[in-house]
Amino acid sequence: MTEGDVAALLAARHDRPFDVLGIHVAEAGAWCVALVPEATRVTVIQAGRTVPLARLDGPLFAAPVPDATATYRLSANWPDGTELDFEDPYRFAPVLGDIDRHLIGEGRHRKLWTALGAHVTEVEGVTGTHFAVWAPNATRVSVVGDFNFWDGRRHAMRRVGETGAWEIFLPGLGDGTLYKYEIASPEGAPLLKADPVGFGAQYRPETASIVRDISGHRWADDAWMARRGQVQRHDEPISVYEVHLGSWRRGAEGESLGYEALASELVDYASWMGFTHLEFLPVSEYPFDGSWGYQPLGMYAPTSRFGPPGAFRALVEAAHAAGLGVLLDWVPGHFPADAHGLARFDGTHLYEHADPREGYHPDWNTLIYNFGRAEVRNFLTANALYWLEEYHVDGLRVDAVASMLYRDYSRTDDEWIPNRDGGRENYEAIDFLQEMNTLCYGEAEGAMTVAEESTAFPGVSAPVHEGGLGFGFKWNMGWMNDTLRYMQTDPIHRSHDHHLLTHPIDYSFSENFILPISHDEVVHGKGAMIGKMPGPEWERFANLRAYYGFMWGHPGKKLLFMGCEIAQEAEWNHDAALDWVAAQAGPRRGVQLLVRDLNRLYRHTPALHRRDCDPSGFRWIANDPERSLTAFARFGDDGDAPVVIVCNFTPVERRWHIGLPRSGTWDEVLNTDAAVYGGGGRGNHGTVRSREGDRDGLAQSAEIAVPPLAALMLRHRT
Repeated sequence: MTEGDVAALLAARHDRPFDVLGIHVAEAGAWCVALVPEATRVTVIQAGRTVPLARLDGPLFAAPVPDATATYRLSANWPDGTELDFEDPYRFAPVLGDIDRHLIGEGRHRKLWTALGAHVTEVEGVTGTHFAVWAPNATRVSVVGDFNFWDGRRHAMRRVGETGAWEIFLPGLGDGTLYKYEIASPEGAPLLKADPVGFGAQYRPETASIVRDISGHRWADDAWMARRGQVQRHDEPISVYEVHLGSWRRGAEGESLGYEALASELVDYASWMGFTHLEFLPVSEYPFDGSWGYQPLGMYAPTSRFGPPGAFRALVEAAHAAGLGVLLDWVPGHFPADAHGLARFDGTHLYEHADPREGYHPDWNTLIYNFGRAEVRNFLTANALYWLEEYHVDGLRVDAVASMLYRDYSRTDDEWIPNRDGGRENYEAIDFLQEMNTLCYGEAEGAMTVAEESTAFPGVSAPVHEGGLGFGFKWNMGWMNDTLRYMQTDPIHRSHDHHLLTHPIDYSFSENFILPISHDEVVHGKGAMIGKMPGPEWERFANLRAYYGFMWGHPGKKLLFMGCEIAQEAEWNHDAALDWVAAQAGPRRGVQLLVRDLNRLYRHTPALHRRDCDPSGFRWIANDPERSLTAFARFGDDGDAPVVIVCNFTPVERRWHIGLPRSGTWDEVLNTDAAVYGGGGRGNHGTVRSREGDRDGLAQSAEIAVPPLAALMLRHRT
């Protein structure tokens, strides 16, 4: 050990502490060196013998020991008289194996979380926690926490070859331990950073990571996992209830429900409502409540707002027991610049681009991942698989895909850098999304991915081997924008905007679409869904019911944000619960019962879902723009009863002679004007009989009574 080693250890800037601390063989024999700040005396206990170490300099102690290979412990005394025996972390060999090192170094470790992060484990018969972190440009990395007085001198880590990773095994530490990494950067003071691959995190405003033992969970959802691939196919019914966990419902004191309560109350409610899936706004740990999780920092940690990771697992398990799939909103498009997070993680632009034209989001004041760096892509793709494997979630809805695909997204001409061909497409982000989807579909059997993508980028839900991005589904933002514009128009003027209802079908089969009425439509001054509807109160509720009838009849899977199903009057507020009291009676209760019945009809009527993504499952029957009437048919497989959807978007009752695709009796299986939904109870008294005669290019027809501001579904009686 040189004078330089001593100086570097005392200054907490030694980049290879395992080379000098612990027991090593020198020319004069075996020596033990220990760094124990504030200790008055340090001894080595080895093979029943006690060997005092001499103070070398400050907290540094050293002395020759009789055996270089025998197991040993350290014992230290402090000024207050305390004496403690403990394991020396510097006596343990590396934990990361050759394969882990190789894959980390290449940036292609599919299960990166099994190597990096904090893992409760046993090494050489000693229980403790193994820490590993990627910080390639650091000059020294230490694990700090209450257990070592947040002192970066005490537990400096070992470099893992040329991988850029650092590791250390700390005996005696277990589940619940608070920790951070103290990172000595190439320039400036050391940084205190939370673990990028930490499995737990403190509740804001605290920012430490928490050791969480996520191993050994015995899942009880084998039956669901075996069949989820079937229930998430393109030809199966998928109706999603989108939820912000913190504001769906609150306790008596106004506090958010925890994962445990949600596993009972939310799961029971969504099941009663007939939804097939729950979708949670982001649950990866995030520092700012007002971001709703869309500015995550702990990508591998379920937010501690609602409980520990095990409780989140129990929520997923409860959903599966009730026959509900679970989707997570996943945010790989940007991250906040909070000091304890990923920004300049090792003192350099590690996870983000250095140039703000590539690495900064002006819309959200956040940073952008460097998708061109293999290790960063690995961090994100492994994270996608992590949620699917470790928490058994059934799919990921990927946020803000358009912002990743285009280098000029929301930027002026001088604020972005073209790609290598001079274009605006982000080739690195495209490669990343394809890699992520390939990994998820290849490794997590039956899982699904969904893109929130608001442009006409081709092939979002096409397979990667066909040149697509590889998502299973895409949100149909065009349908949502057009149809909501139509519904917000006063009925007297709707005849001029009828194309807003009919045009979306022109592209409805270009992707595998989900029709989204999401949280984005009921915030930031947009008002609640009922608030978008024009007219006096009865018309507002009738408009909303008719719109939902049209939506559930239209091709595409369904998604509805919480509160929209009870026609909540107020715009969504993440700091308050939904207005469940107002939903217990009156027209709001009627809307709730309608959505429930729509879900059940959609699930049990093949014609309404079997060909959601297939143009052969749809046929226009008639459109009457002047009277704001539309009629179309939905078809399932051979032998499935077709369904005809008829909508009247004026407050005037209509009689309409339309063609029908089959002869015989058609049952009015849904009428949004039914009294039970708060309507006037008008309609066709339950059935319609066809008669021969060419109409709308069909050999059968009937005259239909269409209530004001209503949607009807007529199913052929086979």
